[in-house]
Amino acid sequence: MRYGSRVAAAILALGVGAAQAQDRIVIGMQLEPPNLDPTGGAAAAIDEVVYANVFEGLTRYRSDGTIAPGLAESWSVSDDGTVYTFHLRAGVKFHDGSEMTADDVKFSLDRARSDGSTNAQKSLFAGITDVDVVDSVTVKITLAAPNGGFITNMAWGDAVILAPETAERAATEPVGTGPFRFSRWVQGDRIELVRNPDYWGERPALESATFRFISDPTAAFAAVMAGDVDAFPAYPAPETLAQFDADPRFQLLIGSTEGETILSINNGSGSLGDVNVRRAISHAINRREIIDGAMFGYGTPIGTHFAPHNPDYVDLTDISAYDPELSRKLLAEAGAEDLTLSLKLPPPSYARRGGEIVAAQLRAVGIATEISNLEWAQWLEQVFRGKDYDLTIVSHTEPMDINIYARPDYYFQYDNPDFRNLMKDLDLASDPAERSEILAAAQRIIAEDYVNGYLFQLARTGVADARIQGLWPNAPTQANDLTGVSWRE
Repeated sequence: MRYGSRVAAAILALGVGAAQAQDRIVIGMQLEPPNLDPTGGAAAAIDEVVYANVFEGLTRYRSDGTIAPGLAESWSVSDDGTVYTFHLRAGVKFHDGSEMTADDVKFSLDRARSDGSTNAQKSLFAGITDVDVVDSVTVKITLAAPNGGFITNMAWGDAVILAPETAERAATEPVGTGPFRFSRWVQGDRIELVRNPDYWGERPALESATFRFISDPTAAFAAVMAGDVDAFPAYPAPETLAQFDADPRFQLLIGSTEGETILSINNGSGSLGDVNVRRAISHAINRREIIDGAMFGYGTPIGTHFAPHNPDYVDLTDISAYDPELSRKLLAEAGAEDLTLSLKLPPPSYARRGGEIVAAQLRAVGIATEISNLEWAQWLEQVFRGKDYDLTIVSHTEPMDINIYARPDYYFQYDNPDFRNLMKDLDLASDPAERSEILAAAQRIIAEDYVNGYLFQLARTGVADARIQGLWPNAPTQANDLTGVSWRE
């Protein structure tokens, strides 16, 4: 009887544990965010934790890439396209219990566009001339000129709404309006969120979520296989996906991302200012070899900075087709046969694995590289902010971000007045056909200027427990949106 009692107790304990697991989830991430303020940092890992979970904006992305109302339940646009009036949801509260009002919207947008702003996407707010509070739930935003993409701009993680009382602490103690509250950050290990009992919208099924940081692909495989991680939406070891696919305990989440993976070239660094040297680098690149070798076949070749799944994409891969003989000829004509370049690589496996392949391809045409493997904070400091590099590999996961080429101070230091004027025309255009024509021209300009080496569109390769539903298969923005995630019964 005593043996039977122990068995019954063990079964009961297992049952309780299983029941508890149904409202908790552990999400694996390869990179730890440098901070948790999406309005003050460029790392995609920030939004992967807080977007739609902790912080919300006036509008938001759906899983299919379309834009939905967020903290604004509706809006109207003036006839001339320069005044947007947003009608906010009433009764929304921040996690500290304070009410979210139009004053907070004004504060957040004014902060993002201020001279001292550290917002990584400050250009999203550049056209705003005034933000006026009409009443507690109505805000009027005036633009200097019409902007056909303004509603989309407000859906970015960089445009979320913060309160002035807590904004300065958002990097380590984020306080938002979302369905989950920040609970704890164990540096180097995990971030914990808990359900917000006072959320204005539909109550999420999950009681809590833990984001675990596992940088090593082998360790990521072991963690998922052992059940220590319930889902790894951006799984870093694609070579092992077949094993999960053959195991009924798991499901694969294969989709697309907004991540243009590029061999970024510092156009302001020595001989790299010569278009023929950049052209030589581009023709030395064998995209298929990189996709197969670094991504195990997952990825779509690109020839410009634009997502192939976008209806306005133009396939320009032929402009920079693999041609090592042409590369050698161009280098000789430029007097750059003995070129040695720094290649600084951030932690993601696509960069580290891809970097070794790129280095070999460049070596084959006479370009030597000095590889430095950087941690994410180092990469942001040296490459992104300091521009201290020749080459790097990174995925630009922001949606529709071709306008970064209109910023001469951006980290690859491309300065083309014609391209900047084209982006101004795009902002003013509202007719879809006109916008498509402008975007096609923009794609061709940067391809023919060989601004960067365009490698591939990053695939979304994820794996999860087969019982989980509601995770995004695609990544229209950097997010692990848990609002609709639940466990099947």
